[in-house]
Amino acid sequence: MSNALEQLVGGTAKVLSEKELAEKLELGRPLRVKLGVDPTAPDIHLGHTVAIEKLRQFQELGHTAVLIIGDFTATVGDPTGRSAARPPITREEVLSNAETYTTQAFKILDPDKTEVVYNGDWFNKMTYDQVLKLNGRVTMQQMLQREDFKSRLADGKEVRLHEIQYPIMQGWDSVVVKSDVEIGGTDQLFNILVGRDLQKEEGMPQQIVMLMPLLEGLDGVKKMSKSSKNYVGVSEPAPEMVNKLMSISDALMDKYYLMLLGTKRDASMHPRDAKLELARRITARYHDESSAADAVQKWLDRSKGDQGAGATDVTLADFPTELTVLSMASSAFQIGFNLKKSNGELKKQAILPGAIQLNGEKLTDPNAVVTLAVGDVLRLSKKHTVKFC
Repeated sequence: MSNALEQLVGGTAKVLSEKELAEKLELGRPLRVKLGVDPTAPDIHLGHTVAIEKLRQFQELGHTAVLIIGDFTATVGDPTGRSAARPPITREEVLSNAETYTTQAFKILDPDKTEVVYNGDWFNKMTYDQVLKLNGRVTMQQMLQREDFKSRLADGKEVRLHEIQYPIMQGWDSVVVKSDVEIGGTDQLFNILVGRDLQKEEGMPQQIVMLMPLLEGLDGVKKMSKSSKNYVGVSEPAPEMVNKLMSISDALMDKYYLMLLGTKRDASMHPRDAKLELARRITARYHDESSAADAVQKWLDRSKGDQGAGATDVTLADFPTELTVLSMASSAFQIGFNLKKSNGELKKQAILPGAIQLNGEKLTDPNAVVTLAVGDVLRLSKKHTVKFC
């Protein structure tokens, strides 16, 4: 049980609370784990998959994944993080988007073990009297505690009454599906807590709040989104996925391993190789192993070709068999250009500033062990590049 708890809380931003989750795991029955999505667009990107990956972990441990398609709530629009009301979207658009959304989600989830429900099935049947009674469960003071509402009011911007309905509807979803756990991004804390409150009023056990970090996009700064053009779409061609993923920083790579694959990268691997493995595994998940391997090879071929333009050919057999970054750079200068560089000069002027690059990857640790292969391209400076043959 402790191993399951450790796995489930791994990579989360917050769990309210781990103690309650441990108690629910000891009930000896599959938990009902809820994830609600509003398909306001037909395609999803890797940022959307963070919560789906966590849902899959529950599923693999024998719990019930409940995927709520917000065909009703999407027409209202989640006001979370918005400085203005969302533009309206028709139910027909939502249903069309939902079809492609679920198809992409099932590349992660097991469709045979996933309960898919539409919240329009209950909201469309509610009478106005029932809506009023539901609204009576919460106060205006509660709703205005939301930071986005408070900020808009403080700035003199309007808050539409239908937006205030959204957290109530999301909370009522939890009552209807009898969720034990609700997964969402860190920006969903308020909405999920409303669900806990409504469950308590109904005399039900309260759901666990499981918040996932918001995934930074390729720039490593802003949240992944199409509007910021820093996203990787799960339906993009395999080569494009690999190209985009190879552009991320090493620090972001560690987060992607944890949040998108549920594991840590192999610390013994060179950062470039670890990034290639990350790109391959993510691409294989949304395509297949063969397509992912081909895309990785194309990236390697193109990278070496781009880096090797105008390079001086050197024979790999002329180099020592055991190399560090420092000894490799020293040998390359001497063999390729008949230039002798002192170790101190190489460290200060080339290695530490990041001028030394192997196949486009900066090598800044003079003592790091390097393994070379035919076709590799080593950039020593703006004027000096060698290609191993």
